[in-house]
Amino acid sequence: MYGVFTWQINRVIDLRSDTVSRPTEAMRQAMAQAEVGDDVFGDDPTVRHLEECVADLLGKQAAVFVSSGTQSNLCALMAHCQRGDEYLVGDHAHTYMYEGGGAAVLGSIQPQTVPMLESGMLDLQAARASIKPDDAHFARTRLLCLENTTDGKVLDIEQMQSGRDLANEYGLGYHLDGARLWNASAALGVNPGDIAAPFDTVSVCLSKGLGAPVGSVLSGSQELIDEARKWRKMLGGAMRQVGLIAAAGQHAVDNHVGRLGDDHRNAETLARGLADIDGLEVEAQNTNMVFVYALEEINDLESRLLARGIMTRWSGKKSRMVLHLDVSQDDVETVISTIAEEFQR
Repeated sequence: MYGVFTWQINRVIDLRSDTVSRPTEAMRQAMAQAEVGDDVFGDDPTVRHLEECVADLLGKQAAVFVSSGTQSNLCALMAHCQRGDEYLVGDHAHTYMYEGGGAAVLGSIQPQTVPMLESGMLDLQAARASIKPDDAHFARTRLLCLENTTDGKVLDIEQMQSGRDLANEYGLGYHLDGARLWNASAALGVNPGDIAAPFDTVSVCLSKGLGAPVGSVLSGSQELIDEARKWRKMLGGAMRQVGLIAAAGQHAVDNHVGRLGDDHRNAETLARGLADIDGLEVEAQNTNMVFVYALEEINDLESRLLARGIMTRWSGKKSRMVLHLDVSQDDVETVISTIAEEFQR
């Protein structure tokens, strides 16, 4: 029938992103048993507990639970900046490239892009040169934004502190898009709070890597979070008995942060295995991501792999494969052997 299709395989190994994982049975039980209230009135106990937990983990005064990382970053930008202000942001950063231009469209905040280095760090010399003088001709530079991780690449504590030093020098706010901060923490072997420490506001995702079905948390000072909460309401992000999904996020924070090293190790195994395949090069393996390049384009490779139970995304000859809690060590071996067979055809 038109518009209906049936999978011919029992299970798909999905490597498109770490957002595709499914809630575990234990997470579903936590959601079913969640105590809820009306979060717009501030009386959902599960939401309050999650916000307090994340704020404590990140060493901040307060936090607010939001529907997505895009909303979290936008609330942060609007809390820091007023109409006609600008924020300094990497030219390939998520907040600039992949969030629909929300800061400009909804916040009237001008993005000033700064070149990103190979490491994922901003070119701070270029950032310094982009800071505007106090002159009516220019937008007011108010905020410096970093991202950690970027394409799975981890910024270390020294790099993040160097951004803090620049922000202090010019009196700028400092925001971290830490959607995968948890992966950076695992890779560096430090506490999440050590990564969050230099920043005024930090956004963390609960569905990237941690396996929750939805949600992010923005943390910072009480004053900034109060302002962000106001913008959350204006952006349509205030929800009612949202403890049902906050419970999933809490379960993820309590149970899935500690296992992220498994994903990193599985990514290393995948990278080694793919590197041994003739016709395929591994461009990089960063935390839980593997970037590969086919020396020659193979017709319908994406659909051929899907037919064999492996879901990937290819842009021409390139693919990013992402490991997560739904991909086991055995799955990684299956992926390697299946891709090897396809390249031997």
